[in-house]
Parts: sequence; C-alpha cells; structure tokens
Amino acid sequence: MKTTFIATVIGALLVFTSPSQAEDPKPYDGSWESLQKMPVPAWFDDGKIGIFIHWGPYSVIGYRKGGRGYSEHVPKMFYADSAHYYPYMQQRWGATPPEFGYKDIIPEFKAENWDPDAWATLFEEVGAKYVVMTAEHHDGWANWDSELTPWNAVDKGPKRDLVGDLGKALRKRGLKYAPSYHRERHASFFAKKLYVVDAEPQTDIAKEIERVPEAASLYGPFGIDKEFVDDYVARWKEIQAKYQPDFLWIDDVPIWTRDGNKVLQGKAKPEVQYFYDQCRLMITDFMNDGAARGQAVYCNNKGGNRNWPDGVGCLEKDNLKLKVIGPKWQSCTTFGTSFGYLEGDKYKTVESVIHEMIEVISRNGNFLVNIGPKADGTIPEPQVERLHAMGKWLNVNGDAIYGSRYWKVNEQKEAHLAFTTKGKNLYAIALQKPTNPFTINATAGWGADQVQSVKLLGSSDEVTWTMTDAGLRITPPADLGSGEYAWSFEIVTTEEQHHPNAAATDASAVLKGTKAVDLDGNVD
Repeated sequence: MKTTFIATVIGALLVFTSPSQAEDPKPYDGSWESLQKMPVPAWFDDGKIGIFIHWGPYSVIGYRKGGRGYSEHVPKMFYADSAHYYPYMQQRWGATPPEFGYKDIIPEFKAENWDPDAWATLFEEVGAKYVVMTAEHHDGWANWDSELTPWNAVDKGPKRDLVGDLGKALRKRGLKYAPSYHRERHASFFAKKLYVVDAEPQTDIAKEIERVPEAASLYGPFGIDKEFVDDYVARWKEIQAKYQPDFLWIDDVPIWTRDGNKVLQGKAKPEVQYFYDQCRLMITDFMNDGAARGQAVYCNNKGGNRNWPDGVGCLEKDNLKLKVIGPKWQSCTTFGTSFGYLEGDKYKTVESVIHEMIEVISRNGNFLVNIGPKADGTIPEPQVERLHAMGKWLNVNGDAIYGSRYWKVNEQKEAHLAFTTKGKNLYAIALQKPTNPFTINATAGWGADQVQSVKLLGSSDEVTWTMTDAGLRITPPADLGSGEYAWSFEIVTTEEQHHPNAAATDASAVLKGTKAVDLDGNVD
C-alpha cells in the first residue's frame, strides 16, 4: 500500500509539472499571474476568527532559555546552544547528545489526554470559524498518518492520526480546516548554518545519525536539492490527498532572500529556483484540486519579505499589526510569547487580546489566534481562559465582526473607536468604556435622515443620538448591558457603508512600521 501511495504522489507531481497542463481547462494555468487572480473565499472573509495550533514533540519540552520566545524552535537550539541546553537536558533526562537527543523525546509525546471532539466543541463555542493545526513544523515530525516518513504520529509517539482525527471532529461542526506546513526550513533546521543551500548537520546530530541511522530521515536531509524539494512537495500532496484542506498554510521561506538568492527579482541559485517553481506549481495544483471539487480554497503569503508575488493569497506575518486598512491579511497571533507550549509563559491580558482582535478585523484582517497545547493534549488554562473571554465577547458583539467589512476609516483616536460595516450598518466599537457622549468625526456632512437608528449591542437601554455639523453624536446609555472590554454601537443607515477603495494596495508600504519578529520569536 505504501509503495502504491508513493507512486500515486509521484505520478501526480509529474502530471502537474507536465507541459500538457496548459491543455487542461483548469482555473489556474501554473503562472503567478493566474494565481494572483484567486478570489478571497467568502468563508474566510466572513469568518474572521481562526484558531492556530502548534503541537508536536517540542510540546514535551515546554522550556526556552530566558523563559520567553518560540519554544517550538528549541529542538534546534539544543544543539546550537549546547552550553545552555545540554546541562538542562542532563538535569531533566539524565543524558545529552549524541547519546540522547530530540528524537529520544518523541516517545513522551503521547497525547494521552487528547479529545479532538472536546477541542472542536471548544473552538466552536468560542466563535472560531476555521482551524489551522501544524501538520509538520520545522523539526521534520509529521502529525498525520504519513507513508512518506516513519517519523509520524501514527507510527510513533501518540500512535494516532492527529491531523485526521481533528479534521473529522471540526468538519462535523461545520468548521473549515487547514493542516499547516512548515517544512520549508527543515533543510537547515538541525544544521550548522541556517538558510543555506549547502547545509551540514550539527556535529552531534551527525553522531546521533551514526548511532541510529533511522534518525537521518527525521533530522535530515541537509541542504536544498531536487530530492529535498520533491519530498517537500510530496508530503504536502499526501496531506492534500488525505485531508482535502480548505487552506494551504505555508510558513515564510527565508531561503528566497538568503544565501545570495533573490527569487522575486529572478535571481536565485538553481536549486532554490527549482524549489520556488515547484511551490508555484504546488499552489496551482491545490487551487485547481479545490476547484474541481467545488471547494473554495485559499492560501497565505507569509513573512515581511512575502513568499509569493502580492495577490497570491492573504498577506500574513506573526503577530502582525497593520496601522491601516490593508489588502486582505491575517495575523497569526500568540496569547503569550510562544506558539508552542511554554511553561510559565507571560500572557497578554484579556482586554489586550480582544482589542487586538477588533483592530485587526477593522483593518481588513483575520484574527488567527494560537494555542500551544501540552504534550498530553490538554490546553493550558490561561489560554482556555482567553479563548472563553473571546467567545463571551463575540457572543454579544458578533454582529459587528462576522461578515463585516472595513469602513472608510478604521479608527478614531478620540473616544478610542474602531469601525466595521455590514451592508448599511456601521459599527462604532469603543475600546474604552463609553461613559461620555462622543462624536464620529468621519460622519461629518451626513444628512439628518441618513441615520435610522443607533443601539448598543448587549444593552436593551435606549441610545440617544443626534446629527451635528461635526458628525453623528452618540450619548451612551447609563446601563452598558452585558458588554465588557469593548462596546459595539450599531448604527443603521440608509446607504451602503463599506468603502472598497479605502484599503491600501501596496503590501510593502503597509508593512513598513509594523513591529518585526525574527524567526526565533525575538522582537527586532
């Protein structure tokens, strides 16, 4: 069966790289120009709220030097910073590389308390409309039932199909699903130098492989060549064939701009150019495969440098906070400082999480908020607490969020307002407790008959309002009802309130001035 599946995958690769593809009447012809025409699916544009999940053998560790940052990067840091991590490993496991390494931690990733139906129920209850879970991170571990690598969750560790079981539970509840793919950095993750074509394994990694040859297919291959690229594509094709994702989530690919490469400018080493071309064809196949099934699928364009030409998928970056209304974008956002489980992580306040969610959505973004479960499959309580707080807020204010679009302005500093629209409704969301009257400056010049009613979501008290020369003036009710953290005023008008032309179109321009986070999760 394994041989048959691999043959099928290889055959598929040959098909979608074949010149005969141009003769096939599919929506996407294999060019970037064609992919730039992909529409934003309604489920994505309307859904707004997603859950991201970083979960794998690195969740066993739950530790990082300094107590902050991306804990999912610690597997490589074991070897890159051995002066710090080897004593830690000795104290915790009683051994260090090359006798004991990351591969030997995998048996502790058991997921013994994991209930995918409970996760799916929680995500539905807190208002998420789609879920992205790591199928494979940079460490080479596959969370799905893979026939391409022995280092997968069915053959080792949990001994169950984590990607498949969660997908079944989510789709029973109507949630969209995307197993995320981060293997693009694996070729140098356990190497002496990061993001180079000719990578060499860390010295103790090489010794581990000598001792346990099977480890070569976890830690390696090292460097970028045709074999690595073909395997990279084949693994995604396996995910695509088995789970039919709604979204192709790919992490940022540093090699596009490192080690002398400038792929977007047409200047790259042959191995890197081949990688880039195969990614383009992989996205093409994914989009055409979805279209053939009548499935509205989409992808992301990750990183400050972006993986692909603008327009191919949504703009995305870790903890992205655009200051303006941007081209369709997504912020994969952490509750704390790490994506993977980090014991004792410092978490954002509930108020700051909800405010960030509102600001992202008001600027044409989606809020993909991350959880980092423990190795046993339980979600840390501070993360559950914040999810429930989001759900409680959305239960009151969801009309201002789901299905909404941006307005002609996204914020007003006076009274600390954010804005969304839905048809002829304008939503003014107060991010500070609205105890005093306020005026919406961008409504200056409106006629007295343009506003039909104003109400506060979550409150049954009447809202007093009047049109003035300075704009719509709203007097909040004395009883603010069931709202907290932010209060949404629904303003019913006589005209369509969405202003499509208010969004910036230059992705490079809108990314300027945003806070940058490096690949290990440290703020630049």
